[in-house]
Amino acid sequence: MQQPWSLVGLTEAEYRRVVEILGREPNPTELHMFGVMWSEHCAYKHSKAALRRLPTRGEHVLQGPGENAGVVRIDDDLAVAFKLESHNHPSFVDPFNGAATGVGGILRDVFTMGARPVATLNSLRFGPLDEPKQRELLRGVVAGIGHYGNTVGVPCIGGEVYFDESYRGNCLVNAMCIGILRPDRIHRGIAAGPGNAIMVVGNPTGRDGIHAASLLASAEFSGSEAEAALPTVPVGDPFAEKMLMEACLELFESDAVVGIQDMGAAGLISSSSEMAARGGVGVELDVRKVPAREEGMEPWEFLLSESQERMLVCVKKGREAEVEAICRKWGVGCAVIGRVTDDGMVRVLDDGRVVAEVPARALAEAPVYHPAKAEPAYLAELRAFDWSRLPEPEDWNETLLRLLGSPNIGARAWIYEQFDHMVQAGTVLGPGGDAGVIRLGAAVAPGAHGLTRQPPGEGLPGRSGQAGPPKGIAASVDCNGRYVYLNPRRGTAIAVAEAARNCVVTGARPVAITNNCNFGNPEKPEIFWTFDEAITGMAEACEALGTPVTGGNVSFYNETSGEAIHPTPTIGMIAVHENLDRLTTPGFKQVGDVILLLGETRDELGGSEYARLIHGVLAGDAPALDLAFEKRLQDVVLRAIHEGLVTAAHDVAEGGLAVALAEMAIAAAEPSLGCQVSIFLGEGRVDGQLFGESQSRILVTATREQVGRLQALLMVEQIPFRVLGDVTADGRFRLAALAPGSGSAHVYRRQELIDLPVADLVRAHKEAIPRWMDA
Repeated sequence: MQQPWSLVGLTEAEYRRVVEILGREPNPTELHMFGVMWSEHCAYKHSKAALRRLPTRGEHVLQGPGENAGVVRIDDDLAVAFKLESHNHPSFVDPFNGAATGVGGILRDVFTMGARPVATLNSLRFGPLDEPKQRELLRGVVAGIGHYGNTVGVPCIGGEVYFDESYRGNCLVNAMCIGILRPDRIHRGIAAGPGNAIMVVGNPTGRDGIHAASLLASAEFSGSEAEAALPTVPVGDPFAEKMLMEACLELFESDAVVGIQDMGAAGLISSSSEMAARGGVGVELDVRKVPAREEGMEPWEFLLSESQERMLVCVKKGREAEVEAICRKWGVGCAVIGRVTDDGMVRVLDDGRVVAEVPARALAEAPVYHPAKAEPAYLAELRAFDWSRLPEPEDWNETLLRLLGSPNIGARAWIYEQFDHMVQAGTVLGPGGDAGVIRLGAAVAPGAHGLTRQPPGEGLPGRSGQAGPPKGIAASVDCNGRYVYLNPRRGTAIAVAEAARNCVVTGARPVAITNNCNFGNPEKPEIFWTFDEAITGMAEACEALGTPVTGGNVSFYNETSGEAIHPTPTIGMIAVHENLDRLTTPGFKQVGDVILLLGETRDELGGSEYARLIHGVLAGDAPALDLAFEKRLQDVVLRAIHEGLVTAAHDVAEGGLAVALAEMAIAAAEPSLGCQVSIFLGEGRVDGQLFGESQSRILVTATREQVGRLQALLMVEQIPFRVLGDVTADGRFRLAALAPGSGSAHVYRRQELIDLPVADLVRAHKEAIPRWMDA
């Protein structure tokens, strides 16, 4: 027979601690309160100690971890609020509603800070697309993201998706939102001022989502559990979210609001206890004053409900009527449900009768655990893999086409064409490139109700009030779970470096990250060792690149029937583009431009898409990474872009050098453009040179008039580079290998490896996902 504490997700030791805190046995309502607030999803009890090692301070940081979203300063007039969060288990159980409410939740996290959401991104993981179940998940998740984001009217400017066997039983759905606000108008989730009112603003409360945080998001899955959990997935209303957002942004301008928090995970009890704990106060709530849409709800159901589109607001005493008037204007419900007290207690009433009384700080400060760690045994075996066992391809043309047609590399248009990426008229670079970019001058500027429109093309006023060059924000999300599986520390550092590199090649300077750490069961020593190593790698990379962590999310227990996903610490990077007139894109621009490779190519096939797709092998080690060199490379590329020395730039990532060059041809300004390039073969495998995924490499093009200046800059800054060839006018992709000939160090033997019409590359790339989804 299960004990009452285990039914709400507590351990026996945790239950004993609750009894010690209260000095008595908790009643059923209080037990539910502790169960959800001390869940992994709400309390971070297995991760909190490790997360404290992350760098969180920096010159741009205005708000770090501990709030609904992080905030970084752009200039004297504007700041960016941003956050990345998961909705993994709900999306596996109910793909459409799980993904849709994930978007809704991340939007609320951002506008809760007083910011107007201006862009979203997403990071998705599924099993192989040849399985009908995975295609069903992908369809549902993409439809849910599009339905919610499109209706609210926030553009989706980028994202990533991977397909791998490790996500077969547990898809990942991570959503990121970016908002704009004034640096001096940050709002926080705090309750203060005894006697001030506590109000619910938004939709009525029902039974949907109850125990989603404590059971659905804080436990492993089995097939039967997934089916049984289906009713716990909340259902969202994006039109209600739009009205709620506008009402909240206007409320912030009224000066009637002390603090505000989204009633997301764990609903009313989470928002009320966390707001009270931050303010060092108590709150008294009467659940019968909460607007309900279902009959006969118990007090604990009101407290734990995760009904969507609701906010908890602390309002200055006597200003309640102003809040009601603003909500009425936007068609948003609201009600006074309690008040702030000075005793530090969360006191829950049921029509005036006390049904629970718990210290707010006790609910908000769960036990912190330090799990055992053990390096996984598989690592030594995988790293000892003998790559000489794998034959090199006989047909290099076919190999390149197969890689371009892989769902992990090919075009994602089937996905992002279902999202509106042009609404709000601020998108400069949408999905499909290295990073998404929004134009601040065209999208928003300080004004009434937080932000107002500014005509396209106008610069943002600086300290002097004079218009400057058009500014923008670049953002990317990135993580290669295979690298992290093979080397958690280095693989996570690579995720940070590549997320930054993706922004840099557009001309934007990285300033900060958010993260979403997706892992298996932390109570297993091998899983926690992986997580701990990943945090170390993240900290090292953020320190080296000057991109502090402003917040994020930890999603543990991503396991089904004991099989964990690949560790996937997704990185969301924010970068400031100081001059969009220098915006750089990856496609070839004009005939005669010189193609250069910056950085060094090594024979590294570990974790590569080539090894997986062509040979069915996941082995070796993650690619090497020199963070000091990475920083120098990024700084030099930024300088070259802003000095006008570069006409195109593209990160070399999955698929290696050959794929990156092909992607530049596919994205070319004209379909007639192609390229003629040659690579110099050193020691090692030819496929390693073509398709290996060595880090810290960027492809650029330059005009013949500017290439000398670019080369001089690279030599002064000691950035290794090679001139690979030229952009051509014949619409063909030609790649040759140069190997040392006999008799002289200056004689090279030329071997033509790849010769294809660019139209064939485009076709393979375009059909990567539709050939499965449209079959």
